[in-house]
Amino acid sequence: MTENEGPRYKRILLKLSGEALAGPDKTGINPEIINQIAAEIKEVSDLGVEVALVIGAGNIFRGAMADSLGISRSTGDFMGMLATVMNSMAVENTLEKMNKSTRVLTAIEMKHVAEPYTIQKALDHLKKGRIVIAAGGTGHPYFTTDTAASLRAVELGADVLLKATRVDGVYTGDPEKDPDAKKILEIPYIEMIKQQLRVMDLTAISLCMDNNLPIIVFNLFEKGALKRIVLGENIGTKIF
Repeated sequence: MTENEGPRYKRILLKLSGEALAGPDKTGINPEIINQIAAEIKEVSDLGVEVALVIGAGNIFRGAMADSLGISRSTGDFMGMLATVMNSMAVENTLEKMNKSTRVLTAIEMKHVAEPYTIQKALDHLKKGRIVIAAGGTGHPYFTTDTAASLRAVELGADVLLKATRVDGVYTGDPEKDPDAKKILEIPYIEMIKQQLRVMDLTAISLCMDNNLPIIVFNLFEKGALKRIVLGENIGTKIF
């Protein structure tokens, strides 16, 4: 499909990892990277596509850090949720500087920082052409931001869940460690679960499977990939 024919998807949910914002720095937020990511999102939004985002927290706080500090799992998870709000605010501000109206909605209420997340509020913003960033995970411990992304995608009636990674799809092994790993172009949800190909956690994949929501795994740092997917090109791996 070409740009003249219009986008394949009317509404998308894009899942970004916190590490993506850090780039090679591994921690914190890299100014060049966040601007690059925001520009790709803006490009898609400018096509008239309704865009929702869920952003992880690994560049600021990870569960393993809680273990090493002797912090309980639930407390560590809430700390991670707060870190997703920080990342979301940074992306919101970057998009606003690009003249893209953006709203952060949080699963944990913090009215001085962002609006509380409700499905109706998020839908209203999307219909008005605003980019919506759903922060704070699910609002409950023991759930990953991948599961939060699947949940928000289902709640908001997204046409597809786009999982942005450092590699260009799902492989039979870790392509960064296994030179014999082969790329999979399409794979059913149930095979992802059976083979335990952990691109996303199994709860997230099961939620998409139960609601027949396709997932596309792609390389965020391949310039223009996000736009090409939205316009209908077969990029990355499709989980269906």
